[in-house]
Amino acid sequence: MAMHSTAPIPETRFRWDVAARRLVPEASAPSESGDVVVADSWLVIDGTVRALAVHRERFLSTAVPAAASLDPAGFFDAAVRALPRTGDLFPRVDLRLRGTEATLSLTLRPAPACTTSVVLGTHDGADPRRVPAIKGPDLEALGRLRSDAASRGIDEVVLVAADGSIIDGAYSAVVWWRGDALCVPDAELARVDSVTARTLVTLATALGIDVLHERARPDSLDGHEVWVLNALQGIRIAREWRGGPALAADPGRLALWRERLTALRRSLPA
Repeated sequence: MAMHSTAPIPETRFRWDVAARRLVPEASAPSESGDVVVADSWLVIDGTVRALAVHRERFLSTAVPAAASLDPAGFFDAAVRALPRTGDLFPRVDLRLRGTEATLSLTLRPAPACTTSVVLGTHDGADPRRVPAIKGPDLEALGRLRSDAASRGIDEVVLVAADGSIIDGAYSAVVWWRGDALCVPDAELARVDSVTARTLVTLATALGIDVLHERARPDSLDGHEVWVLNALQGIRIAREWRGGPALAADPGRLALWRERLTALRRSLPA
């Protein structure tokens, strides 16, 4: 996945005016406008995006029941139309609630730098998530976990269940390989439905690759290849699990699958 060196897009915020059916500039930061009910974001590179319809579906599955009168579908489609068709950006859409007032907003943001590898660490405290199956309400708490971990040289924190089974990363999905089989956490473990993980599983299934759903503790992955997935970074390989298993890598597999994901990028709607 190539990122470009064009001038970064300045961060700009818009609020959805449902009466006028348009986005209007918003001066205040989203954090000043209530609690997050649901949020979503995706990487745009020169007007192309991966799995936009799946991001839309995930966002609307929560936003429509929570605030149908605001026309979340109309908002989402207007947000997509507002995206620049050149440059690299990482837009975010939010539904927020302050008291009884709900608002929908779009934040245009320059895309952060992407990497191909990551250092993992296991979270050894209480699970900070309040709404584990919805992206948005817990982003701030999970962000604090990552910030604390970064001070110790850890890029991503892995949440585990009471029995030690891997659930999710703070801002990423975690998957692993057992031989030629792709493994994902057991479906009963509550977590955000990662668009990138769903795309990877769909692609693996289409290619005839076994997909296993497992309850796996970090120490059971000694000698295995572990991947960390999200919409911004795509696939990254875990090069180290601090205080955890010794990891391995199959030569060429990461590059091949990153190319496969890149091939799924499509132009934004006209």
